[in-house]
Amino acid sequence: MPEVSDWTERHRPTSERHLEGNEVQRRKIRAWLDDWQNGTPRRKSILLVGPPGVGKTSVARAIAQDLGWNVIELNASDARNAAAIRKAATQGSTHRSLFHDPNAKKQRTLILLDEVDHISGGLRAVSQDRIEKAMQGQDDAGRDVTLSGDSGGKAELLNLVANTKQPVILACNEVMGLWGKSSSWRSTRDRFKPHMEIITFERASNEALRRIAKRVLREEGLDFDDAAVQAMVDSNPGDLRALVRDLQVLASTADGSITKAMVENQAESGRRDSTLEVFPGLDALYRSNEAEQAVALGRLIDKPPSELINWVHWNNASLFPEKESIARANQTLSVAAKMLMGQYQNTAHRSWYWSGQLASLSASVPNKVPFRDRIYSSYPSFLRRQASWVRPAIVDRLTQFSGSSKAAARDELMPLLAAMVRDAPNIGDASEFGLSIRLGFSGEEHASMAGMPPSRRSTKDLIKAYNVELEAFLDAQEQPTEQPTIDERTPMDAIETEENDEDSGSPPGQMKLF
Repeated sequence: MPEVSDWTERHRPTSERHLEGNEVQRRKIRAWLDDWQNGTPRRKSILLVGPPGVGKTSVARAIAQDLGWNVIELNASDARNAAAIRKAATQGSTHRSLFHDPNAKKQRTLILLDEVDHISGGLRAVSQDRIEKAMQGQDDAGRDVTLSGDSGGKAELLNLVANTKQPVILACNEVMGLWGKSSSWRSTRDRFKPHMEIITFERASNEALRRIAKRVLREEGLDFDDAAVQAMVDSNPGDLRALVRDLQVLASTADGSITKAMVENQAESGRRDSTLEVFPGLDALYRSNEAEQAVALGRLIDKPPSELINWVHWNNASLFPEKESIARANQTLSVAAKMLMGQYQNTAHRSWYWSGQLASLSASVPNKVPFRDRIYSSYPSFLRRQASWVRPAIVDRLTQFSGSSKAAARDELMPLLAAMVRDAPNIGDASEFGLSIRLGFSGEEHASMAGMPPSRRSTKDLIKAYNVELEAFLDAQEQPTEQPTIDERTPMDAIETEENDEDSGSPPGQMKLF
């Protein structure tokens, strides 16, 4: 058997005793696989979530090898449509393995699908006839048949986890990539979750990295000192795969020994383009109180400046304890947004870089109160739902009231207005109805802007209170007055007056928001 040149494959764990880190997660996987040996568990699949290089698929393969099971593996970033998934995984999951030992009653075939968050699209299924012909490669007339892109891939994945007779393990880096980022992401999640257990992996600890580095170096017959191993660990963000690759690069230039100086020279000659998952990255960013540290963390967070601005803006309002800090950060974010547009308006592409720096600073140095307890950052709702979370009627009314385009009302005005009516420690208050009433919103539309589920009792109580205040406001408008002021008019009255008043001095079509 030829020697494997890639160290990440050569030193991949072949048994559970070789695994390091994520002990709790490993115990859950082992218990689930034990349930398969004794029958069929209630949830027939597992979804492993975590950053790349932390050993998600290695754990599954090592435990399966200990059990003497066969493994069918598919990388969903390579083959993602319904025909590819069915050919590689679904058929194997509903039949015994071709290599099944009839004398081994408890032998199973583990179906392992990596990077399932790369499967795009919704749950629209492809017809069975098209899938079968695509698997064969031809139709009845001998013409080539293929499925383009990810056609039916996610629907076939759901079919796999729902009907499998063999254990199925899925792995992904970002769970929202699997659920999708359209308005139907909750529906997709709810259809998958009854069939799977979700286990979240964490980056490896420094102690685990040290043990793995020493094991690999010993197996390769290389001398080393503890200082060299520690320097290697210090330059690694908890990525096991990257650690082994770094060791292979060092070994290619070493003369039988790895030293601390070699490790430091490698780190200086070219730093790895490592990234941090957004929530651990934000936790570290909000705890930083030095500009240089904040900028460095901002570069590592796996969000481009255009998205990082939104993440920071969304979380500042709930995390910063002082209004002055929020205001100061918002001024910097405003400059960051303008600089981001500079790359399009005057081809100042370096503005993209500075925009990211300013967004990082906005989450750190403006805050004068250091965080000591756990930080609960959240996913910006308007990003996750791609702005379809707001009712079209709200956008239409706001567009008519402000004179802006629908795109501007949806993408620029709505996030600001929603922040003002969404319950938050420093800014929003869903029980403040004045703004929504003057904009002409109904109680249901106010609750929608506040992000409150319509089925909850608290939402219904809020709508009831809103309607009482709205009725009082409308009754006041019907009372005759000598000369109504702008504030006493309804939004539609104000618009009609401006449209019909030729001597108002305002440009035609221009309307004011307040």
